Amino acid sequence: MTVDEPAKVLFHAREVRATVAAMGADILLRWEPMLTRGMYRESAANLAHYLALRCLDLRPLEAQLKPWGLLSLGQVEGRVMESLDAVIANLEAICSTDHPGANRPTHDAFGRGARLLEQNTNSVFGPPPDGRWTRILVTLSRKAAKDKDYVPGLFRAGMDCARINCARDSENAWAGMIDDVRRVSEEMGRPCRVLMDLGGPKIRTRNVIAPAKRTVRAGDRILLTHEPPVKNPDFPFQADCSIPGVLRQVAKGAKVSIRDGRIAGRVEAIRDDGVVMVVERTPPDGQPLEAQRGINFPGTALQVSPLTDADMAALDFVAAHADIVSYSFVQRPEDIARLQDELAQRRPGAPPMPIVAKVETQLAFANLPEMIVQAAGGNPFAVMIARGDLAVEIGYERLSEVQEEILWLCEAAHVPVIWATQVLESLVKLGMPSRGEFTDAAMAERAECVMLNKGKFVGEGIAVLDNVLRRMEAHTMKRNAQLRPLAAWGGSTHIPEEQGTPAE
Repeated sequence: MTVDEPAKVLFHAREVRATVAAMGADILLRWEPMLTRGMYRESAANLAHYLALRCLDLRPLEAQLKPWGLLSLGQVEGRVMESLDAVIANLEAICSTDHPGANRPTHDAFGRGARLLEQNTNSVFGPPPDGRWTRILVTLSRKAAKDKDYVPGLFRAGMDCARINCARDSENAWAGMIDDVRRVSEEMGRPCRVLMDLGGPKIRTRNVIAPAKRTVRAGDRILLTHEPPVKNPDFPFQADCSIPGVLRQVAKGAKVSIRDGRIAGRVEAIRDDGVVMVVERTPPDGQPLEAQRGINFPGTALQVSPLTDADMAALDFVAAHADIVSYSFVQRPEDIARLQDELAQRRPGAPPMPIVAKVETQLAFANLPEMIVQAAGGNPFAVMIARGDLAVEIGYERLSEVQEEILWLCEAAHVPVIWATQVLESLVKLGMPSRGEFTDAAMAERAECVMLNKGKFVGEGIAVLDNVLRRMEAHTMKRNAQLRPLAAWGGSTHIPEEQGTPAE
């Protein structure tokens, strides 16, 4: 490849900037009604510019920039226009134009995106712990309300935020957990915010009919019914659905997944009493059809309210006692707006409550930019990558790609991300980690928060995760190498004590 003349590269870079500025302005104009929290407008503008930038094929410009040693456009998420201006300023200097670098961003302007992300992260999770930027969110078990040593142990191990699953236990149990967290936080002089996770709609099998000692295998058919199933020799495998209305939204040929994909297939026929699923994949020895197992319809945009009656009842307690509310099965900006309204009614005169949106479906992923603007435009906001349901919805082979795109998008929006689902799962539940889990935990450092589920060895899991995060943060912040000395090849073995804020 020949090195292009710098004047041609400069012309190309200016074209890209002009296109991004115009497209970004149009996007931001559409978002204006959602930006009721004025302080978020600057971040929304950067997100709009990022979406505009990523509509373009930047590979030709990238190839032209590299021979001149100029900034890669692959890491511009938090500072889109500033990065383009820096590239243009350097090209102007190389070309010796009349006013080289006239629009070069200041150091302060270039680092503003990182500072906004830091501020927004602190507004959701509170200040970071000493020596670590990424927070550790831990799901509490019932022991939190019964064992006086349970919560102090989690604090000592490194817990920064406590999660309560509203789909389980009662208000009395929740109150006991919160009291313990508040008491221990005060005793230890360490902040720990309480996140309460609304259960959301659970699409599950309910009543099941299946042959004795017979598992489902590829080629079998399952009748999913609106009402409790009745024995039928044509359909030895049957189950009714906990939310029957979704079966009326599913088309012939639609994908169906039961129990996180262990039973996977497609809708073969639509009937008055339900839908017939033909099974295409199971484990080699088959899979039992069981009650209370999740049902997913990947690729089908279901019209289901994310706020159930149980959620509405729980929301009264959540609004009064929690620091953060987590929103399950949210898929549209309108879903966010409804929760914002419900919270405002329950908290008149109070500051806006931090909201976490769980990205669990293909539709939520597709609508994520608008959901971010609606939420962060009115409340402190974070995104949770709910990798379990999301993997079933989009396909396991796409999960790594999609979680990367969510991280990029949220960095451009200056909103924090929670890396969730089965982090160090074997260690937390069995006391014995796998090698792959450590790699996953290390990758999680690029998020602002990592969630651990409850388990017998959760304290050990927190301590291990704390260690991994501290080590990785000495090397990288988001996707940027910190370039600290490498001890393995003669560099210093000293890890700086202060790793508490993102690099600018």
